[in-house]
Amino acid sequence: MSLKDRIASLVEAQGPMSIADFMTLALHDPNLGYYAAHDPIGSLGDFITAPEVSQMFGELLGLWIVQAWRDQGSPSLCRLVELGPGRGTLTADALRAARLDPAFLSSIEVVLIESSPRLCAAQAETLKDCGKDIRWFERFDGSLVNRPLFVLANEFFDALPIRQYVMTDRGWCERMIGLDAEGNLAFALSPVAVQLVVPSERGSPEIGAVYETCPMGEAIVGQVAQTIAKQGGAALIVDYGYGANSGFGETLQAVSQHKYANILDTPGDVDLSTHVDFAALARAAARVGAKAHGPVEQGEFLRRLGIIRRAEALSHNDLHTVDAELRRLIDPDEMGRLFKAFTILPKTAPKPEGF
Repeated sequence: MSLKDRIASLVEAQGPMSIADFMTLALHDPNLGYYAAHDPIGSLGDFITAPEVSQMFGELLGLWIVQAWRDQGSPSLCRLVELGPGRGTLTADALRAARLDPAFLSSIEVVLIESSPRLCAAQAETLKDCGKDIRWFERFDGSLVNRPLFVLANEFFDALPIRQYVMTDRGWCERMIGLDAEGNLAFALSPVAVQLVVPSERGSPEIGAVYETCPMGEAIVGQVAQTIAKQGGAALIVDYGYGANSGFGETLQAVSQHKYANILDTPGDVDLSTHVDFAALARAAARVGAKAHGPVEQGEFLRRLGIIRRAEALSHNDLHTVDAELRRLIDPDEMGRLFKAFTILPKTAPKPEGF
């Protein structure tokens, strides 16, 4: 039985399914989910991430973490965590750049948060010569909150399950996954309205307006930010998304082989993602006593960190390739504007580089 048929059977037996539950099954089912059955990253996969575009990205993020560590007094026992590490390229590049400060490397324990066995194997291969022992966890949990925490997360929050609500004449109704007259998966609205507190900066919703929330993302940020507020550290998040005053709209999308696909046609065979609500993440951090900075456009952030100088240094080896990589990362029509950088720090920490 295909995953689509299994989801249809669940809906038929139990009633409409939330988009969050649908995304969880489509992406993380242990046998038929997208991450269990596919190698999604790269030219042969369905999308490419910034660390796979160029080593410059991971190097600069690694040096940013080192500077944040120094700004907070260079704690001697801390933890470097990457959420959703892909193939391990970002951590590998960050650790290589961090060799400029051996004291930092000796102070950190490296932890990767990854639920896909396929990707864990790829990460282990990428990092086998990194010089650090690596620990893997399926999720960020309470065992990781007992020391200063430095977190990297690139294109992690966009893949977390969301809920969608549509403004109707009855009020906000949740958008669900149901079945149409032919038994195919189809979007539907719950018949009963729900009470929602929508941030005032979004404005007044009209009929048909869509409001997205990501409870899991806010919960993860809350746990990370609480650790940072109490123990010290920093979280650097890079993803596509939006800040406050964004209005309303739906952002759930499916991608297959670098092209947009239908969300409901072949669950398990396409990547699902949404744009990150950075304002919601900032509120989650503030609630537990941490401070957020950003979002800042990726292109501007990397320029402030010195990517032009780094590209000039690397271009002696292959000018054409390095120039193409640089454009991909910072040009507004490439990744430079769509992707944003966002950070969480203790309230007492100095203003971070790049923000």
